[in-house]
Amino acid sequence: MNLNTIQEVRAGPDVSAGGLTWTDGDSWLAGGTWLFSEPQDHLRRLLDLRAFDWEPLTVRPEGLRIAATCTIAQLDALVAPLDWVAAPLIGQCCRSLLASFKVWNAATVGGNVCMSLPAGAMISLTSALEGVCTLRAQDGSERQVPVVDFVTGNHQNLLLPGELLMAIELPVSALRKRAAFRRMSLTHQGRSAVLLIGTLGQDGGLLLMITAATPRPVQLRFDAVPDAAKLRQRIQDEIPDELYFDDVHGAPDYRRHLTLHFAEEIRAELAAAPLN
Repeated sequence: MNLNTIQEVRAGPDVSAGGLTWTDGDSWLAGGTWLFSEPQDHLRRLLDLRAFDWEPLTVRPEGLRIAATCTIAQLDALVAPLDWVAAPLIGQCCRSLLASFKVWNAATVGGNVCMSLPAGAMISLTSALEGVCTLRAQDGSERQVPVVDFVTGNHQNLLLPGELLMAIELPVSALRKRAAFRRMSLTHQGRSAVLLIGTLGQDGGLLLMITAATPRPVQLRFDAVPDAAKLRQRIQDEIPDELYFDDVHGAPDYRRHLTLHFAEEIRAELAAAPLN
């Protein structure tokens, strides 16, 4: 779609060198798959992030750094170290996006997270793997925020005006955990109504990540795998009925039922001894 209100696009050295003053009507531009999908009457200027030329993915001893401009296709193509047993989650979450192959090659991980939609599969992935966002302000200062705290609601997050998501760091400790994945949508390859991920560390601690069913990610931690009754009660305590998201992709009672059902499946799967 043509954005007829755009008066200027800044890229190249103008963006990467800094010094731009953020004003009302500005927007960062990454893949642009959502930005160009509908009218943006409030926008006047686009600042193209491709000028930064960030390395999409960096595998390091301490984990994985995902640049905000990394595309979904680039992330899906990652060949992970063998001891990253949670790495299959990457492909599972990439395929949970309601997107064509054309979108895959343009849409970015950072864009999906910053859109902050309940069904944002990159939010599901990076929050389940305990990712931490690096945010940069207009004055060059940086701050780190866990992904699970960054997204605060439907299309809402902690970004301040002009602030930029630069990268998400996934710690190697999370990537080495056993993981279980469950997802449901009302239609084949449709938008997620419920997406749950559980991870189990070598210390026996369980992390359950609930997304898509709720406006923001809900993370539950247990020192050990709980029994079915304790898990169910914890979910009911942490997610009251009114917190379940309601839209055309799933009614709240449907999302609640599947959340409890999938959570128990994940609990049972991770509690079982791993296959050798």
